[in-house]
Amino acid sequence: MDAEVTGKIVIDGSHGEGGGQIVRTSLCLSAITGRELEVEHVRAGRPKPGLAAQHVTAVLSIAKLCDAVVTGATLGSQSLSFRPRKKPQSGDYVFDVAEAREGGSAGAASLVLQTVVPAALFADGSCHFRILGGTHVSWSPPFDFLAHAWRPFLARMGVALDIALGAYGFFPLGQGEIVASLQGQGSSAGATLKPIKVIDRGQLRTIRGRALAANLPAHIPQRMADRASALLAGHAERVLVEPQRIRAASPGAAIFLTAEFDELTCCFSAFGRRGKPSEAVAEEVAEMLLRHLAGGAALDVHLADQVLLPLSLARGRSLFSCPSVTRHMDSNAWVIRQFGLADIGFERGDSGRTIVTVEPAPCAVSEQGGKS
Repeated sequence: MDAEVTGKIVIDGSHGEGGGQIVRTSLCLSAITGRELEVEHVRAGRPKPGLAAQHVTAVLSIAKLCDAVVTGATLGSQSLSFRPRKKPQSGDYVFDVAEAREGGSAGAASLVLQTVVPAALFADGSCHFRILGGTHVSWSPPFDFLAHAWRPFLARMGVALDIALGAYGFFPLGQGEIVASLQGQGSSAGATLKPIKVIDRGQLRTIRGRALAANLPAHIPQRMADRASALLAGHAERVLVEPQRIRAASPGAAIFLTAEFDELTCCFSAFGRRGKPSEAVAEEVAEMLLRHLAGGAALDVHLADQVLLPLSLARGRSLFSCPSVTRHMDSNAWVIRQFGLADIGFERGDSGRTIVTVEPAPCAVSEQGGKS
């Protein structure tokens, strides 16, 4: 569909939780559908409204994919316009979050990747991405989440995405690296994306974990690993938490746990900071995992939020369960509805789980694609 045919879409960035996900989802869907986009009140719900470094990089990155004309892609900007001139293009791309701000940035490379990947599915040919920035930073999906939860879910939908960690990037310097590649399917991408039904997660088989410490003494990851292992003992057939010392531009500490169920995997993370005991970091992430186990839902709240967009592009109706509907998830669903791509419903079940239904609009996927 050409942008002239469908017309411009205007998104209120203050809607719901008023964060960066509204911007990222809007950009991705603009690139896929070819619709001209305007976002007002960007990140109005945040203490520092407007675009941060990772958002600027996401805008400029996806603009390269579809040769978009962009205005407002600057730090602190609270309005943005985006006009795709081509459908997403295959190629080799390098995006660096540090370039968006003088003095560099640890802005999340993972958020940039999640913005460009769904659009790249509609390219004719392969796309290769090298994204520099923060790979393990708070308030964003760490690389471990991408590798062990998000990518496997996409694979279940039929997306052959390869990702690798080139370098670790912690706050405040970042300088991490994520490398990714996938084969675009052109205008037929929507027809190849499989819908998903996962209400029951099955039995918990294994809990795996990594306790990381960058440029810090060896006892820090060991204490995190030991405490997490003790708290989780008996909750799965196997509990394997490995301490690792690594090198990065900035010191950092974090622990990542992956719960491997019969039907899918869920990931949980916690980050250390000065004055926070290693055991407290491990207790934080273990509590997240145990709370998810007690709730009985299949997807955790973060994965549930981040799969709404690809499921809205699939060839049929998807169903899954999650613990609850966060404001973040509700806002993401609202953006998708504004583009008319899918009807997304939330229903609270008797067990306390929320059942999410994603019903792509008839013919919406097959008609997608900007100007060639």
